[in-house]
Amino acid sequence: MQLSAKGIRVKGAAPGPIWTALQVRGGTTMEKLVNFGADTPLPRRGQPAEVASISVQLAANNARYAKGQIYGSAGGRGQP
Repeated sequence: MQLSAKGIRVKGAAPGPIWTALQVRGGTTMEKLVNFGADTPLPRRGQPAEVASISVQLAANNARYAKGQIYGSAGGRGQP
C-alpha cells in the first residue's frame, strides 16, 4: 500500500510441495522423497510448470491491479 503510488507492486507465490532436482541433491532421505507431497488432497507433489503460470501472471502487466496478494499453490490444502 505504501509503494502503490510509485508504481511498485508487491505480490508473491506460496507453493507447497513442488518437485525439483533440489530435493534429490539437497540431502533429503529416500524415505522422505517417497512421501513428499503425499499429504496434499491431490495427493501428489506439484510440478514446477504448475507454479510457473502463477509466477508469469504475477509479473504480467495486466495484473497490475492486484497488489499485496499471495497466491497459493499447495495441492488443495490452502496457503502453505
